[in-house]
Amino acid sequence: MQQRFVLNAQAKPPSLLRKLVALVVTVAMFALVLMFSAVVLVVLLVVGIFAFAYVWWKTREVRRVMRMMRSVATPEARRAAQASNDGVFEGEVIRVVDPKDVK
Repeated sequence: MQQRFVLNAQAKPPSLLRKLVALVVTVAMFALVLMFSAVVLVVLLVVGIFAFAYVWWKTREVRRVMRMMRSVATPEARRAAQASNDGVFEGEVIRVVDPKDVK
């Protein structure tokens, strides 16, 4: 199968009016896209601010208790808290199972 591409020699180049209309439509579309993207950005920013304020407001009691506990803790209690994992042993375990115990 053979394809041939033939240029359409009878087509006229676009007129000045047609080029001007295309330019106006392009600029208008660009302005609309820019406007809507700015609106979306502002909406996302406002929603983010409200979400941050909500989380900050809901955690204020926890932050107050944490500050109070940190100020009450003595140096001995702080050292004990840092060394609280002294009872953790790492290693391997080998389990020997007697064949008589297996059912």
